[in-house]
Amino acid sequence: MELILDPNKRYTYADYLTWTDNKMRELINGFIKLMSPAPSSKHQVINGVLSRKLGNIVEKNKGNCMVFSAPFDVRLPKNGEKENDKIYTVVQPDICVVCDISKIDKRGCLGAPDLIVEIQSPATAKYDFTEKFPLYESSGVREYWIVFPYEEAIQAFLLQPDGKYDEGATYEEGDIPVGIFGGEKIAFDSIFELSKKIGI
Repeated sequence: MELILDPNKRYTYADYLTWTDNKMRELINGFIKLMSPAPSSKHQVINGVLSRKLGNIVEKNKGNCMVFSAPFDVRLPKNGEKENDKIYTVVQPDICVVCDISKIDKRGCLGAPDLIVEIQSPATAKYDFTEKFPLYESSGVREYWIVFPYEEAIQAFLLQPDGKYDEGATYEEGDIPVGIFGGEKIAFDSIFELSKKIGI
């Protein structure tokens, strides 16, 4: 039986958990956002490289942080709610780093990750800026990266003491400092090197 959902209705995470049609969705303030079909090979290669490099930094520093890749549910309650029927926002970032392991449970992450990386596709470009940017900012995500796979650029935003992101820095070469890890750096070229090598 086909699952029919009302795009104008506000749903909760409890509703989300009942949907078994295998379509990828996010909820933003209770409203459904359908996700794109399987991402491109280039997207996946970049995802794998960045996840590994962030994981290497965690291991090097012997920290408690954990790196996750989509599909991985991140629930962002507005007022610290923990009950599924009171949570209206759940996203699946391409990559997230969670350093407070008390936020990890059997369903994913409850609360703001420390770092979120979104790898853009033509379908998500506007969404990552107009909806996810203010959502991650207001939820307290300490660092937000947007990767442009075909332009080969990365924008990085750091949360300031006033709860707002800074103006951001754009990287097209050199090293990218990872703010949540005290400025540990990832070589920019290494992020795109493998996808270039295989010609995607």
